[in-house]
Amino acid sequence: MIYNEYNSDLKRLIKKDGKKVKILLTAFDPFGGDTINPAIEALNLINLELENLEIIKLIVPTVFYKSIDTVTEVIEKEQPDVVLCIGQAGGRKEITPERVAINLDDARICDNEGNQPIDTKIYEDGESAYFATIPIKAIVQKIAEANLPSTVSNSAGTFVCNHLMYGVLYYISKHHYNMKAGFLHIPYMIEQVKHMQDKPALPLDQIVQGIELAIEAIACNKVDLRMTGGTEC
Repeated sequence: MIYNEYNSDLKRLIKKDGKKVKILLTAFDPFGGDTINPAIEALNLINLELENLEIIKLIVPTVFYKSIDTVTEVIEKEQPDVVLCIGQAGGRKEITPERVAINLDDARICDNEGNQPIDTKIYEDGESAYFATIPIKAIVQKIAEANLPSTVSNSAGTFVCNHLMYGVLYYISKHHYNMKAGFLHIPYMIEQVKHMQDKPALPLDQIVQGIELAIEAIACNKVDLRMTGGTEC
């Protein structure tokens, strides 16, 4: 992570016991016929050189259940303080932290191994939904302060992004771990939409900056801000 004027508050990441704050940051591989995924491209550019922060980077297959198993295996090994999953939401204009993950797979397209579950519960013994435990409104405010587009999202869809967010929160809940977790959707990057008419996109450096600001907001806000993040429809 680049330590500069917009994330200087990261000095607050020091724990009382002097240990680093450990963040597991995940990104999906390309899917749906795409050859690139902005989540991976951004993940590769995030700098680990910060004294009080340790970021563990993980590329996750865009595959139902295998994605959850990949992340929970690293959760078990590394015991991070925060799990922040990143995914592409082609067609969105903003960087959007997700509010909630629902216990439902309903895939419009196949995943990268040809699976296409329809109207299927992710876990029979899971809650109907799990809410993000990261401060989603603080993330939006922090990103907006840098003049980047960001809003709260109230639906992570019903594909592998929602599936992974739900699976991670389910796993943390079932194991009673003291970890924060959530999901951040990012738009296409500019290079992906050169031949797509009227598709919104952001430059890759702005996507990277938005993710870094999200990490800062998570680190610096133990509870979320009390501000509106709702929509009319």
